[in-house]
Amino acid sequence: MTETPLRVLVADDSVLLREGLVRVLVEAGVDVVGSYSDGDSLLADLVDLAPDLIVLDVRMPPTFRDEGVRAAIRARELLPDVGILLLSQYVEVAYAQELLSTGSGGIGYLLKDRVASLDELKDAIERIASRSTVLDPEVVAQLLGRRHDPLESLTPREREVLTHMAEGRTNAAIASELVIGTGAVEKNVTSIFQKLGLDDSGSDHRRVLAVLTWLQR
Repeated sequence: MTETPLRVLVADDSVLLREGLVRVLVEAGVDVVGSYSDGDSLLADLVDLAPDLIVLDVRMPPTFRDEGVRAAIRARELLPDVGILLLSQYVEVAYAQELLSTGSGGIGYLLKDRVASLDELKDAIERIASRSTVLDPEVVAQLLGRRHDPLESLTPREREVLTHMAEGRTNAAIASELVIGTGAVEKNVTSIFQKLGLDDSGSDHRRVLAVLTWLQR
């Protein structure tokens, strides 16, 4: 009996890369049911097309920061069982960690330049579809590197601020609790982000990642 091919959606802002990826996936026996230049367009069709898996570039329009990650997290909210494969030109550990922090399988993070063969890509897709987690070795290495107690570099005051952040307090509430100015809290928060290697993506997710680091200590 012939197996039903996996239904996949693809999103990448580069036409050449997107069409090349679609061709490679088709050659791997995948049914590509849609391709898009941005995450929002993919999300608009997601529920109707009900794919088994989505493949997204990490950085896409309009800001070319973390749109792929944002779209992936939203896709999981809309379709909890959909597999997710993020492709990137670079190791972006904070983004990988954010997606992995959802705590569910069926997630992959691979570097575009290190997908060496069609068989490798097909294997990754099949493993993600079966709810496994597939990470590029370089991503794993950097994730493990971050586990060597990244909080050691924080000052006592920064630890206090981070503790209150973990309790869900706003900067103003932290300032009131510690009897310091809001500006001082903001400086400590900025320093925490820098020391934990949490790049500015233009969103509030760095605060969540900082708290996750505190919880995993």
